[in-house]
Amino acid sequence: MGALTGIIRTIDRLNLWVGKLAGYVALLMVLVVTTDVIMRYLFNITFVAVQELEWHLFGVLFLLGAGYTLMVDGHVRVDVFYQRLSPKGRAWINLIGVLLFLLPGCFLVLETSWKFFLEALRIGEGSPDPGGLPARYVLKFFIPFGFSLVMLQGVSMGLKAFLEIIGKPYADPNAEEQGEVV
Repeated sequence: MGALTGIIRTIDRLNLWVGKLAGYVALLMVLVVTTDVIMRYLFNITFVAVQELEWHLFGVLFLLGAGYTLMVDGHVRVDVFYQRLSPKGRAWINLIGVLLFLLPGCFLVLETSWKFFLEALRIGEGSPDPGGLPARYVLKFFIPFGFSLVMLQGVSMGLKAFLEIIGKPYADPNAEEQGEVV
């Protein structure tokens, strides 16, 4: 069981660290948007690169934060029965969901997005708009990276569910620290 808890702890620490990084990306995005709005409405000046940077940062924020959000159970659940189940019953649903949906879905996105990124990198893809950002492939890198984090967190979630099912629930040593980023 020590190896399983070590894997869980490593994955959770990684997504905790990336979740904190996502917080800084959010701060940067707020600063960029605020600057753009001030420049546009007070000085009637706008730049295509700044507008593209806004949606690039939003995409990066979303992709970096997805694994962390899964770790802290922050994704929306539309299951009225789940809350009424015992911890072991919830663990079964989590394990089945991870194995049948989350991991295969992440694998499909990784398979296609990695090729998408490599092709953009190969051609040096940039913005098609004059004055746009020169390296759009950087943004495309975050698609497989973000889904890799979600997939890893799915492994952690599945292992936690497995441990709950066999009667050896995982005691999370980072439970307090994880809540402070939200």
